[in-house]
Amino acid sequence: MKQIEQNYRSGDLRVAEVPGPRLSEGGVLVGTRVSLISAGTEKQLMQLAKSSLVGKAMARPDLVRRVWSNVKRDGVKPTFDKVFAKLDTPIPLGYSLVGDVMEVGRRVSGISVRDRVACAGAGFANHAEFNAVPKHLTVPVPAGVDDEDASFVTLGAIALQGVRVAAPTLGERVVVMGLGLIGLLTVQILRANGCKVLGFDPNAERVRLALELGADAAVSASLAQVTASFTHGHGADAVIVTASSKSSEPLNTAAEISRMKGRIVVVGLVGMTIDREPFYKRELELKLSLSYGPGRHDPAYETAGHDYPLPYVRWTEQRNMEAFLSLIADGRVTPKALVTHRFPIGEAEKAYALMESGEPHLAILLTYPASEGRVVERAVQKAPMKAKEGLGVAFIGMGNYAKGVLLPAVRAAKGVALTSVVTSTGISAGHSADKFGFATATTDPAAALDDAATDAVFVATRHDTHASLSAAALRAGKHVFCEKPLAIDAAGLADALAAAEAGPGILTVGFNRRFAPIVIAAKAALEPRSGPLVMLYRVNAGAIPGDSWIQRDEGGGRILGEVCHFVDTLTFLAGSLPVEAQAVAAKGHADAVSVLLRFADGSTGTIVYSSLGDPGVAKEYLEIFADGCVVQLDDFVRLSVSKGGKLRETKGKQDKGQGALVAAFLEAARAAGPAPIPLAEIEAVSRATLGIEEVLQTGLAAAVEETR
Repeated sequence: MKQIEQNYRSGDLRVAEVPGPRLSEGGVLVGTRVSLISAGTEKQLMQLAKSSLVGKAMARPDLVRRVWSNVKRDGVKPTFDKVFAKLDTPIPLGYSLVGDVMEVGRRVSGISVRDRVACAGAGFANHAEFNAVPKHLTVPVPAGVDDEDASFVTLGAIALQGVRVAAPTLGERVVVMGLGLIGLLTVQILRANGCKVLGFDPNAERVRLALELGADAAVSASLAQVTASFTHGHGADAVIVTASSKSSEPLNTAAEISRMKGRIVVVGLVGMTIDREPFYKRELELKLSLSYGPGRHDPAYETAGHDYPLPYVRWTEQRNMEAFLSLIADGRVTPKALVTHRFPIGEAEKAYALMESGEPHLAILLTYPASEGRVVERAVQKAPMKAKEGLGVAFIGMGNYAKGVLLPAVRAAKGVALTSVVTSTGISAGHSADKFGFATATTDPAAALDDAATDAVFVATRHDTHASLSAAALRAGKHVFCEKPLAIDAAGLADALAAAEAGPGILTVGFNRRFAPIVIAAKAALEPRSGPLVMLYRVNAGAIPGDSWIQRDEGGGRILGEVCHFVDTLTFLAGSLPVEAQAVAAKGHADAVSVLLRFADGSTGTIVYSSLGDPGVAKEYLEIFADGCVVQLDDFVRLSVSKGGKLRETKGKQDKGQGALVAAFLEAARAAGPAPIPLAEIEAVSRATLGIEEVLQTGLAAAVEETR
């Protein structure tokens, strides 16, 4: 299918041929009829993408702070490798469209195939022939609303939410500052609400259009003077700022023209440095409007599909979308009057060139071929099929870790052919195939598993899909490298282990630290030994925001997602399986825990895993006691062995064993075994980690035992 993509690093924009999107259980697949280019927002994205790294940093100081924090925790090279990988990944454009429902997810009700729907959401309602959109970002289009009007649904919801936040009452006099698309829609909505409306914009043509669309007055200059006359000297009851400017002048001008106890609502992206005096003396109320409305940027609402109860949240973003379409159906809002240009999707690059040319424009629409009868192709051949050479390797998932760590290790190996890359979006799959040389780009895991040329599959998706994808690949006869964790629940773990035992393929999990040279040296330094080990593993993990996917259902939390690494390392060092786990968490901090493990040979392991520390301190420290010997491992760069009063110390470049593990897996796959990590150890480590999570939830010590 055709889709617009922009490289965020270079700024290059093109219409790409990419695989169609994969449908989720909580969404619908939509064949696009018309999508709207929001000229103001998308032009800003284009300009940011084309700016230098310094320009990008100045525009997003919040991301710069995050990068600096990662540098202190993970080091310069790993951090900047991730940054450049992220910058090099193309981004989709678009967030407002109308189209036909082609498929419906299992958890979606109230929407049927062939329904005409309007869709919203950056990353979902893209400029693409087909889009997979969550149910809460999709609404039916009333019969009396045509496609071009319905394509404005996102901008209309933004404008409507701004009006709701302003809370105007019948007859109030409201000023709208900025008469772009959202400002002109705001004018019409306010008129439908029974308000008197004064519009302002430096562009005289937009002033004229505002008057045509129902504004009681509109000006391009002398706003303070006109407002005084328009409000009979009282000042505006409310000012809605829909302008876009780095300057704080719009906000401070809004204060100057407001009445005593007036209301100011910021919808547009403007500077927020306010002059205190007018706000103080008039006791003004300043509010920011959250895009389409309640639910925006909440993954539980938008992607997981958990609605807000109507009695408590009357106007969610989806209900705002529905209300806006109703205003169109009633003839109170006429978005189509704002359209200045139309282009077919195949000529979309001309639309963006127009935006940069200086030619006057407002709303630009992209049109698409009829979707009826069309098949969504979820695989695109990127290279001609040729005779099989070497071990065929496919990747399911291509995030930063896969791109920055796993894939380079695979490409460094000899005798490997990259067959398929599978991601959830066509843009990502197509880009990865083009950049790294995969023969096929697809959004469907089955396409990779059914490919006879694929011998081994790397599963590098979000954690909640690891078990099911690994089990499916093993049952398809493939060798599987699953990035940790193997599973986030007991049922998933049992399924993956059963598939590994029954099939011919080998299973490896990304427990790379046991392959680190310094850990191997530490284990050797402890031999020979006659008794158990006492081990202490301190992990200065750093904080991850609560809304990160790792902390949500798809991630399973940080204990399952990362502590498994340290359980495995201790298991490797002990040479014995864990049999019992105990754990406590710091009050109010689920990712600040102390874990105690007991191993079958009598060894013990303590893991102190904390998000509360200073990120400037090295992440990992390991100390081991046995037979009069103390071994200390400091962040994989320094190893100290103290025995018989003598200290031996070695230092080296940090190496956590990722490359060695990948190499061992590929070699085992070529020779059909044995697996780099014994299946019994994968099982025991996984069960122990699930046990730690259970202990933290129940407070009861967990025995680690098979349940199959």
